[in-house]
Amino acid sequence: MSKRGSILHAMTGAGDLLFRGDEDLVTESLSVYGIPVTRTTGEFWTSRQRQGSSLHEVSYRGCFKPQLPAYFINLLTEPGDLVYDPFSGRGTTVIEAGLLGRAVAANDANPLCRLLTRPRFFLPDPAMVKARLDSIPIENGAVAEMDLSMFFDPRTEAEIVSLRDYLLGKERDGDLDHLDEWIRMVATNRLTGHSSGFFSVYTLPPNQAVSPTRQERINRKRNQVPPYRDTRALILKKTHSLLKDVPKIQQDLLRKAGETALFFSGDSRRTPGIGDGTVNLTVTSPPFLDVVQYSSDNWLRCWFNWIDPVAVEKRLTVTRSLPEWKRVMQQTLYELFRVTRTGGHVAFEVGEVRRGTVRLDEMVVPLGVRAGFSCAGILVNLQDFTKTSHIWGIGNNAHGTNTNRIVVFKKEE
Repeated sequence: MSKRGSILHAMTGAGDLLFRGDEDLVTESLSVYGIPVTRTTGEFWTSRQRQGSSLHEVSYRGCFKPQLPAYFINLLTEPGDLVYDPFSGRGTTVIEAGLLGRAVAANDANPLCRLLTRPRFFLPDPAMVKARLDSIPIENGAVAEMDLSMFFDPRTEAEIVSLRDYLLGKERDGDLDHLDEWIRMVATNRLTGHSSGFFSVYTLPPNQAVSPTRQERINRKRNQVPPYRDTRALILKKTHSLLKDVPKIQQDLLRKAGETALFFSGDSRRTPGIGDGTVNLTVTSPPFLDVVQYSSDNWLRCWFNWIDPVAVEKRLTVTRSLPEWKRVMQQTLYELFRVTRTGGHVAFEVGEVRRGTVRLDEMVVPLGVRAGFSCAGILVNLQDFTKTSHIWGIGNNAHGTNTNRIVVFKKEE
Protein backbone atom coordinates (compact mmCIF):
# COMPACT_ATOMS: atom_id res chain seq x y z
CA MET A 1 0.00 0.00 0.00
CA SER A 2 2.88 2.36 0.72
CA LYS A 3 6.33 2.62 -0.77
CA ARG A 4 9.67 1.79 0.80
CA GLY A 5 10.72 4.43 3.32
CA SER A 6 7.23 5.92 3.44
CA ILE A 7 5.33 7.15 6.48
CA LEU A 8 1.96 5.69 7.29
CA HIS A 9 -0.30 8.03 9.19
CA ALA A 10 -2.50 5.53 10.97
CA MET A 11 -5.78 7.08 12.07
CA THR A 12 -8.12 5.54 14.57
CA GLY A 13 -11.20 6.75 16.32
CA ALA A 14 -9.18 6.97 19.50
CA GLY A 15 -6.22 9.04 18.30
CA ASP A 16 -3.40 9.02 15.81
CA LEU A 17 0.21 7.92 15.57
CA LEU A 18 2.91 8.10 12.93
CA PHE A 19 4.36 4.75 11.91
CA ARG A 20 7.51 4.69 9.82
CA GLY A 21 8.11 1.54 7.78
CA ASP A 22 10.96 0.37 5.54
CA GLU A 23 8.86 -2.01 3.48
CA ASP A 24 5.44 -1.93 1.84
CA LEU A 25 2.76 -1.68 4.47
CA VAL A 26 -0.75 -3.08 4.46
CA THR A 27 -3.43 -1.45 6.59
CA GLU A 28 -6.84 -2.67 7.56
CA SER A 29 -9.58 -1.23 9.70
CA LEU A 30 -11.28 -3.57 12.12
CA SER A 31 -13.53 -3.52 15.12
CA VAL A 32 -12.14 -5.21 18.22
CA TYR A 33 -14.91 -5.73 20.76
CA GLY A 34 -16.60 -2.65 19.31
CA ILE A 35 -13.41 -0.55 19.38
CA PRO A 36 -12.28 0.81 15.97
CA VAL A 37 -8.63 -0.14 15.39
CA THR A 38 -6.20 0.20 12.49
CA ARG A 39 -3.89 -2.77 12.05
CA THR A 40 -0.76 -2.21 9.97
CA THR A 41 1.32 -5.11 8.68
CA GLY A 42 4.80 -4.94 7.19
CA GLU A 43 8.49 -5.11 7.98
CA PHE A 44 9.05 -2.17 10.31
CA TRP A 45 12.52 -3.27 11.41
CA THR A 46 15.01 -5.96 10.51
CA SER A 47 18.24 -7.16 12.08
CA ARG A 48 20.09 -5.53 9.19
CA GLN A 49 18.59 -2.07 9.64
CA ARG A 50 20.48 -1.45 12.84
CA GLN A 51 22.65 -4.24 14.14
CA GLY A 52 21.87 -4.82 17.79
CA SER A 53 24.66 -3.89 20.20
CA SER A 54 26.91 -6.71 21.39
CA LEU A 55 25.85 -5.70 24.89
CA HIS A 56 22.49 -7.40 24.31
CA GLU A 57 24.09 -10.83 23.89
CA VAL A 58 22.90 -12.14 27.24
CA SER A 59 20.66 -15.18 26.82
CA TYR A 60 17.22 -15.24 28.38
CA ARG A 61 14.13 -17.20 27.41
CA GLY A 62 11.35 -15.43 25.54
CA CYS A 63 13.11 -12.10 24.88
CA PHE A 64 12.55 -9.91 21.82
CA LYS A 65 15.23 -8.44 19.59
CA PRO A 66 16.57 -4.96 20.45
CA GLN A 67 15.36 -3.59 17.11
CA LEU A 68 11.80 -3.72 18.45
CA PRO A 69 12.23 -1.35 21.41
CA ALA A 70 14.69 0.78 19.40
CA TYR A 71 11.96 1.41 16.82
CA PHE A 72 9.51 2.77 19.38
CA ILE A 73 12.13 4.59 21.46
CA ASN A 74 13.35 6.49 18.39
CA LEU A 75 9.80 7.17 17.19
CA LEU A 76 8.11 8.20 20.41
CA THR A 77 10.69 9.64 22.81
CA GLU A 78 13.46 12.22 23.08
CA PRO A 79 16.82 11.96 24.87
CA GLY A 80 16.29 12.12 28.62
CA ASP A 81 12.74 10.73 28.50
CA LEU A 82 11.91 7.85 30.85
CA VAL A 83 11.47 4.42 29.22
CA TYR A 84 10.01 1.54 31.26
CA ASP A 85 9.51 -2.21 30.99
CA PRO A 86 7.34 -3.96 33.63
CA PHE A 87 8.31 -7.46 32.32
CA SER A 88 11.96 -6.67 31.76
CA GLY A 89 13.51 -10.14 31.44
CA ARG A 90 17.12 -9.76 30.34
CA GLY A 91 16.65 -5.98 30.09
CA THR A 92 16.48 -5.52 26.32
CA THR A 93 14.21 -2.47 26.44
CA VAL A 94 16.11 -0.57 29.11
CA ILE A 95 19.58 -1.41 27.78
CA GLU A 96 18.51 -0.15 24.35
CA ALA A 97 17.00 2.94 25.96
CA GLY A 98 20.24 3.60 27.81
CA LEU A 99 22.27 3.23 24.61
CA LEU A 100 19.96 5.83 23.05
CA GLY A 101 20.35 8.32 25.89
CA ARG A 102 17.06 7.77 27.69
CA ALA A 103 16.39 7.38 31.41
CA VAL A 104 15.23 3.90 32.39
CA ALA A 105 13.06 1.91 34.79
CA ALA A 106 12.78 -1.88 34.85
CA ASN A 107 10.67 -4.36 36.77
CA ASP A 108 10.45 -8.14 36.71
CA ALA A 109 9.07 -10.71 39.12
CA ASN A 110 12.30 -12.67 38.69
CA PRO A 111 15.21 -11.04 40.57
CA LEU A 112 17.54 -12.45 37.90
CA CYS A 113 16.41 -9.51 35.77
CA ARG A 114 18.20 -6.97 37.93
CA LEU A 115 21.31 -9.17 38.19
CA LEU A 116 21.50 -9.51 34.41
CA THR A 117 20.63 -5.90 33.60
CA ARG A 118 22.13 -3.44 36.05
CA PRO A 119 25.82 -4.40 35.46
CA ARG A 120 25.52 -3.51 31.77
CA PHE A 121 25.01 0.14 32.64
CA PHE A 122 28.45 0.28 34.28
CA LEU A 123 30.85 -1.21 31.76
CA PRO A 124 34.22 -2.32 33.17
CA ASP A 125 37.76 -2.24 31.84
CA PRO A 126 38.54 -5.88 30.89
CA ALA A 127 41.94 -5.55 32.55
CA MET A 128 40.20 -4.76 35.84
CA VAL A 129 37.89 -7.74 35.35
CA LYS A 130 40.93 -9.99 34.91
CA ALA A 131 42.63 -8.57 37.99
CA ARG A 132 39.50 -9.11 40.09
CA LEU A 133 39.06 -12.66 38.81
CA ASP A 134 42.68 -13.46 39.64
CA SER A 135 42.14 -12.22 43.19
CA ILE A 136 39.17 -14.51 43.91
CA PRO A 137 40.33 -17.60 45.85
CA ILE A 138 39.48 -21.04 44.51
CA GLU A 139 38.87 -23.83 47.00
CA ASN A 140 40.10 -27.03 45.39
CA GLY A 141 37.55 -29.79 45.80
CA ALA A 142 34.65 -27.45 46.56
CA VAL A 143 31.32 -29.01 45.59
CA ALA A 144 27.74 -27.79 45.36
CA GLU A 145 25.08 -28.91 47.80
CA MET A 146 23.42 -30.76 44.93
CA ASP A 147 24.83 -33.20 42.37
CA LEU A 148 26.01 -31.21 39.33
CA SER A 149 28.46 -33.81 38.03
CA MET A 150 26.39 -34.35 34.88
CA PHE A 151 27.08 -30.71 33.90
CA PHE A 152 30.56 -29.88 35.16
CA ASP A 153 34.02 -31.38 35.53
CA PRO A 154 34.99 -31.50 39.25
CA ARG A 155 37.63 -28.78 38.81
CA THR A 156 35.15 -26.57 36.98
CA GLU A 157 32.56 -27.15 39.70
CA ALA A 158 35.10 -26.15 42.34
CA GLU A 159 35.73 -22.87 40.51
CA ILE A 160 31.99 -22.18 40.14
CA VAL A 161 31.24 -22.93 43.80
CA SER A 162 34.21 -20.82 44.95
CA LEU A 163 33.05 -17.89 42.81
CA ARG A 164 29.50 -18.29 44.09
CA ASP A 165 30.67 -18.30 47.71
CA TYR A 166 32.81 -15.21 47.10
CA LEU A 167 29.96 -13.27 45.50
CA LEU A 168 27.42 -14.26 48.13
CA GLY A 169 29.85 -13.27 50.86
CA LYS A 170 30.52 -9.88 49.26
CA GLU A 171 26.78 -9.29 48.90
CA ARG A 172 26.09 -10.34 52.49
CA ASP A 173 28.74 -7.90 53.74
CA GLY A 174 27.47 -5.08 51.51
CA ASP A 175 30.78 -4.93 49.64
CA LEU A 176 29.61 -6.01 46.18
CA ASP A 177 30.82 -3.41 43.65
CA HIS A 178 30.29 -2.88 39.91
CA LEU A 179 33.14 -5.26 39.00
CA ASP A 180 31.68 -8.03 41.16
CA GLU A 181 28.23 -7.45 39.68
CA TRP A 182 29.64 -7.65 36.16
CA ILE A 183 31.46 -10.90 36.92
CA ARG A 184 28.30 -12.34 38.51
CA MET A 185 26.24 -11.39 35.44
CA VAL A 186 28.69 -12.94 32.99
CA ALA A 187 29.17 -16.09 35.06
CA THR A 188 25.40 -16.51 35.35
CA ASN A 189 25.18 -16.31 31.57
CA ARG A 190 28.01 -18.83 31.05
CA LEU A 191 26.82 -21.62 33.36
CA THR A 192 25.41 -23.99 30.74
CA GLY A 193 25.23 -24.01 26.98
CA HIS A 194 25.89 -25.82 23.73
CA SER A 195 29.48 -24.83 22.97
CA SER A 196 32.93 -24.72 24.55
CA GLY A 197 32.24 -21.10 25.51
CA PHE A 198 30.19 -22.29 28.50
CA PHE A 199 31.23 -23.86 31.79
CA SER A 200 29.23 -27.04 31.14
CA VAL A 201 29.45 -30.02 28.88
CA TYR A 202 27.27 -29.80 25.74
CA THR A 203 23.64 -29.17 26.66
CA LEU A 204 20.74 -27.07 25.40
CA PRO A 205 21.24 -23.35 24.69
CA PRO A 206 21.89 -21.22 27.80
CA ASN A 207 18.33 -19.92 28.07
CA GLN A 208 17.04 -23.47 28.71
CA ALA A 209 18.71 -25.19 31.64
CA VAL A 210 17.65 -28.83 31.52
CA SER A 211 17.10 -31.00 34.58
CA PRO A 212 19.96 -33.18 35.89
CA THR A 213 18.10 -36.31 34.79
CA ARG A 214 17.66 -35.03 31.26
CA GLN A 215 21.30 -33.97 31.11
CA GLU A 216 22.35 -37.47 32.08
CA ARG A 217 20.33 -38.77 29.12
CA ILE A 218 22.02 -36.24 26.82
CA ASN A 219 25.43 -37.35 28.07
CA ARG A 220 24.63 -41.01 27.44
CA LYS A 221 23.24 -40.32 24.00
CA ARG A 222 26.28 -38.28 22.99
CA ASN A 223 28.73 -40.48 24.90
CA GLN A 224 30.17 -37.37 26.53
CA VAL A 225 31.85 -36.55 29.83
CA PRO A 226 32.02 -32.98 31.18
CA PRO A 227 35.45 -31.53 30.27
CA TYR A 228 37.38 -29.03 32.36
CA ARG A 229 36.50 -25.42 31.53
CA ASP A 230 38.62 -22.50 32.69
CA THR A 231 35.87 -20.32 34.16
CA ARG A 232 38.07 -17.24 34.55
CA ALA A 233 39.15 -17.38 30.92
CA LEU A 234 35.58 -17.84 29.73
CA ILE A 235 34.28 -14.93 31.83
CA LEU A 236 37.02 -12.71 30.41
CA LYS A 237 36.31 -13.89 26.86
CA LYS A 238 32.59 -13.13 27.21
CA THR A 239 33.45 -9.74 28.71
CA HIS A 240 35.43 -8.82 25.59
CA SER A 241 32.57 -10.07 23.41
CA LEU A 242 29.93 -8.01 25.21
CA LEU A 243 32.03 -4.85 25.05
CA LYS A 244 33.36 -5.23 21.51
CA ASP A 245 31.15 -2.65 19.77
CA VAL A 246 30.08 -0.27 22.53
CA PRO A 247 31.78 3.06 21.75
CA LYS A 248 32.85 5.47 24.49
CA ILE A 249 29.91 7.79 23.85
CA GLN A 250 27.44 4.96 24.47
CA GLN A 251 29.35 3.81 27.55
CA ASP A 252 28.93 7.32 28.94
CA LEU A 253 25.22 7.34 28.07
CA LEU A 254 24.74 3.99 29.81
CA ARG A 255 26.53 5.13 32.94
CA LYS A 256 24.44 8.30 33.07
CA ALA A 257 21.24 6.26 32.72
CA GLY A 258 22.45 3.74 35.29
CA GLU A 259 23.05 6.42 37.90
CA THR A 260 19.32 7.26 38.00
CA ALA A 261 17.92 3.89 36.87
CA LEU A 262 15.06 2.28 38.77
CA PHE A 263 15.19 -1.51 39.18
CA PHE A 264 12.36 -3.42 40.83
CA SER A 265 11.78 -7.13 41.46
CA GLY A 266 8.07 -7.26 42.03
CA ASP A 267 4.56 -7.39 40.68
CA SER A 268 3.85 -5.48 37.46
CA ARG A 269 0.48 -4.50 38.94
CA ARG A 270 1.97 -2.63 41.90
CA THR A 271 4.99 -0.40 41.34
CA PRO A 272 4.88 2.31 44.02
CA GLY A 273 8.51 3.21 43.31
CA ILE A 274 7.46 4.78 39.99
CA GLY A 275 5.79 8.16 40.30
CA ASP A 276 2.47 9.14 38.75
CA GLY A 277 2.77 10.43 35.19
CA THR A 278 6.55 10.02 34.95
CA VAL A 279 6.99 7.43 32.17
CA ASN A 280 7.17 8.64 28.57
CA LEU A 281 7.17 5.20 26.96
CA THR A 282 6.67 1.62 28.02
CA VAL A 283 7.88 -1.13 25.69
CA THR A 284 7.15 -4.58 27.02
CA SER A 285 6.33 -8.18 26.22
CA PRO A 286 4.46 -10.03 28.98
CA PRO A 287 4.58 -13.80 29.48
CA PHE A 288 2.44 -15.54 26.85
CA LEU A 289 0.15 -17.92 28.74
CA ASP A 290 1.96 -21.26 29.20
CA VAL A 291 4.60 -21.07 26.44
CA VAL A 292 7.67 -20.56 28.65
CA GLN A 293 8.49 -22.14 32.02
CA TYR A 294 10.77 -19.50 33.46
CA SER A 295 11.71 -21.13 36.76
CA SER A 296 12.55 -24.53 35.25
CA ASP A 297 14.60 -22.82 32.53
CA ASN A 298 16.49 -20.76 35.11
CA TRP A 299 16.86 -23.20 38.01
CA LEU A 300 20.66 -23.38 37.73
CA ARG A 301 20.99 -19.62 37.40
CA CYS A 302 18.78 -19.27 40.45
CA TRP A 303 20.99 -21.72 42.37
CA PHE A 304 24.13 -19.76 41.50
CA ASN A 305 22.52 -16.54 42.73
CA TRP A 306 20.80 -18.00 45.82
CA ILE A 307 17.31 -17.40 44.41
CA ASP A 308 14.38 -19.72 45.14
CA PRO A 309 13.01 -20.72 41.68
CA VAL A 310 9.76 -22.02 43.17
CA ALA A 311 9.07 -18.66 44.79
CA VAL A 312 9.86 -16.94 41.49
CA GLU A 313 7.47 -19.19 39.58
CA LYS A 314 4.65 -18.32 41.97
CA ARG A 315 5.13 -14.62 41.22
CA LEU A 316 5.25 -15.02 37.44
CA THR A 317 2.28 -14.65 35.08
CA VAL A 318 2.55 -18.13 33.58
CA THR A 319 -0.89 -19.68 33.30
CA ARG A 320 -2.93 -21.83 30.96
CA SER A 321 -6.00 -19.76 31.75
CA LEU A 322 -6.74 -16.97 29.29
CA PRO A 323 -9.22 -15.28 31.68
CA GLU A 324 -6.59 -15.24 34.43
CA TRP A 325 -3.95 -13.89 32.00
CA LYS A 326 -6.34 -11.14 30.94
CA ARG A 327 -7.11 -10.31 34.56
CA VAL A 328 -3.42 -9.80 35.36
CA MET A 329 -2.84 -7.79 32.16
CA GLN A 330 -5.86 -5.61 32.97
CA GLN A 331 -4.44 -4.75 36.37
CA THR A 332 -1.01 -4.15 34.83
CA LEU A 333 -2.47 -1.73 32.29
CA TYR A 334 -4.26 0.17 35.06
CA GLU A 335 -0.87 0.58 36.71
CA LEU A 336 0.75 1.59 33.42
CA PHE A 337 -1.91 4.23 32.95
CA ARG A 338 -1.05 5.64 36.37
CA VAL A 339 2.69 5.92 35.68
CA THR A 340 2.42 7.12 32.05
CA ARG A 341 2.63 10.84 31.46
CA THR A 342 -0.07 12.59 29.45
CA GLY A 343 0.81 12.16 25.79
CA GLY A 344 2.94 9.10 26.56
CA HIS A 345 2.67 5.67 24.96
CA VAL A 346 2.70 1.96 25.72
CA ALA A 347 3.92 -0.55 23.12
CA PHE A 348 2.55 -3.92 24.28
CA GLU A 349 4.07 -6.80 22.29
CA VAL A 350 2.24 -10.10 22.24
CA GLY A 351 2.07 -13.10 19.94
CA GLU A 352 -0.28 -15.64 18.50
CA VAL A 353 -0.37 -18.70 20.72
CA ARG A 354 -1.98 -22.12 20.57
CA ARG A 355 -1.44 -22.38 16.82
CA GLY A 356 -2.98 -19.04 16.04
CA THR A 357 -6.29 -19.75 17.70
CA VAL A 358 -5.63 -17.05 20.31
CA ARG A 359 -4.65 -13.58 19.11
CA LEU A 360 -3.53 -11.81 22.22
CA ASP A 361 -3.29 -8.45 20.46
CA GLU A 362 -7.06 -8.41 20.02
CA MET A 363 -7.48 -9.52 23.63
CA VAL A 364 -5.30 -6.66 24.90
CA VAL A 365 -7.01 -3.79 23.02
CA PRO A 366 -10.14 -3.58 25.25
CA LEU A 367 -8.02 -4.01 28.38
CA GLY A 368 -5.97 -0.92 27.56
CA VAL A 369 -9.02 1.11 26.60
CA ARG A 370 -10.74 0.11 29.83
CA ALA A 371 -7.65 1.27 31.73
CA GLY A 372 -8.02 4.74 30.18
CA PHE A 373 -5.74 4.61 27.14
CA SER A 374 -6.72 5.16 23.54
CA CYS A 375 -5.60 2.50 21.07
CA ALA A 376 -3.34 4.15 18.49
CA GLY A 377 -3.22 0.95 16.45
CA ILE A 378 -1.78 -2.54 16.10
CA LEU A 379 1.52 -3.13 14.33
CA VAL A 380 2.33 -6.56 12.92
CA ASN A 381 6.00 -6.85 12.07
CA LEU A 382 6.74 -9.77 9.73
CA GLN A 383 10.12 -11.45 10.23
CA ASP A 384 12.01 -14.42 8.88
CA PHE A 385 11.99 -17.42 11.15
CA THR A 386 15.00 -18.32 13.29
CA LYS A 387 16.10 -21.28 15.36
CA THR A 388 14.38 -19.70 18.35
CA SER A 389 11.04 -19.91 16.57
CA HIS A 390 11.23 -23.69 16.49
CA ILE A 391 11.70 -23.76 20.27
CA TRP A 392 8.33 -22.06 20.52
CA GLY A 393 6.71 -24.68 18.26
CA ILE A 394 6.41 -22.44 15.21
CA GLY A 395 6.21 -24.03 11.80
CA ASN A 396 4.98 -21.35 9.42
CA ASN A 397 3.94 -17.72 9.07
CA ALA A 398 0.33 -18.49 9.93
CA HIS A 399 1.12 -18.62 13.61
CA GLY A 400 4.11 -17.75 15.73
CA THR A 401 5.98 -15.28 17.84
CA ASN A 402 8.27 -14.18 14.99
CA THR A 403 5.27 -12.28 13.70
CA ASN A 404 5.52 -9.56 16.33
CA ARG A 405 2.14 -8.10 17.22
CA ILE A 406 2.36 -4.81 19.09
CA VAL A 407 -0.65 -2.97 20.46
CA VAL A 408 0.19 0.73 20.79
CA PHE A 409 -1.71 2.72 23.42
CA LYS A 410 -1.64 6.44 24.09
CA LYS A 411 -2.55 8.44 27.20
CA GLU A 412 -4.45 11.28 25.61
CA GLU A 413 -3.88 14.96 26.36
